[in-house]
Amino acid sequence: MKTLLLAGLMLSITCLAHADFDHSTWDGLLKKHVTSLRGGQATQVNYQAFRVDQVQLKRYLQALGQVKPAEFDRWAKPEQLAFLINAYNAATVDLVLSGDAKLKSIKDLGSIFRSPWKKDFVTLLGQTRSLDNIEHDLIRGSGRYNEPRIHFAVNCASVGCPALRSEAFVASRLEGQLEDSTRLFLADQTRNRLDGNTLKVSSIFKWYREDFERNWRGASSLPQFLGAYSTPLGLDAKQTQALKQGQINVAFLPYDWNLNRKP
Repeated sequence: MKTLLLAGLMLSITCLAHADFDHSTWDGLLKKHVTSLRGGQATQVNYQAFRVDQVQLKRYLQALGQVKPAEFDRWAKPEQLAFLINAYNAATVDLVLSGDAKLKSIKDLGSIFRSPWKKDFVTLLGQTRSLDNIEHDLIRGSGRYNEPRIHFAVNCASVGCPALRSEAFVASRLEGQLEDSTRLFLADQTRNRLDGNTLKVSSIFKWYREDFERNWRGASSLPQFLGAYSTPLGLDAKQTQALKQGQINVAFLPYDWNLNRKP
């Protein structure tokens, strides 16, 4: 009997450790203030309306900040990654709200000495962190994830960014959400398109090229990664083969840093 009770207790503890963190507050705010464009290929954020609900946003960020590193380390990787993506996106909105209501670009929140992404302002996993620290250290630099699709999930509050998804990321659906966000972004011809014999893609692929060449699903080069998404890119079989064989050039489009604000 004691053995059964102990086993049940251990199972309960394990399930609790790997249960989804409650992102419902963030999910509700996104559903309320994010508008989809072109079938979800892009989104606009109603930052003015977000200001009305800023207390809820702050409470959500505070809840994220209460998670201890030891607790986080017990979670399964999908829950860790969903947690970090949501933290980055919520903190980005909070940073935008710290600026003037007429803010034109998140870059205007920085200075010649420090970019806005290097500001330490969000408490997470026992430290006060910057957006760069969350993305480049906790996600990309941790060695835990090898997940290039995070670049289509984290949002930098700019028109050139992949869409801020109008729902929170959650562990139980993370794979589907990451894949959907990736396909939607790549299908957006304002940011990725074939022009003659050149595939013009977002500068994201230039800045983080190494992340797309780390043998994720066998892709050891950028053309191989892009070739795996030939359907959303609008490539036929012949074009896809040419891309993978280096017969189609890859060029990078300028990035639009204007705020992804809803007019």
